[in-house]
Amino acid sequence: MGNVMKDHRPWGAFTVLEEQPTHKVKRIEVMPGQRLSYQKHEKRNEHWVIVAGRAVVTLDGKDIRLSPGQWIDVPQGALHRITNPGSDILTFIEIQHGTYFGEDDIIRLDDDYGRVEKIRNAGGLKENKGKGLKGEKGKKIRE
Repeated sequence: MGNVMKDHRPWGAFTVLEEQPTHKVKRIEVMPGQRLSYQKHEKRNEHWVIVAGRAVVTLDGKDIRLSPGQWIDVPQGALHRITNPGSDILTFIEIQHGTYFGEDDIIRLDDDYGRVEKIRNAGGLKENKGKGLKGEKGKKIRE
């Protein structure tokens, strides 16, 4: 399968299984009691299939419980997060479809690990949508 590398995160890890111009496939492992950030994407939608463990998916504010073999679609622009409420590792497969699959197409609204970035400007705080400071008069900060 070539150079498959596991990318470790505070909540667990992911492995990119395949990346093509039209899609990306990841195996994601979430440690017990951990959750991903509450986020959305501008350039992709996602399809999640639970492989092992139990999940609580928050999709646009609604909690949905999933077990192995069950799946959910996360539309482009929808607010979402996945939580592992169990005592075993949660493993799921994520299939991304869209026009761009970079990790910088993540707009975080809430994060347990302090990764919500904001832009401070004269009008207060503004969400950073992964586009850097282009066209913004402000200073990037972490909250």
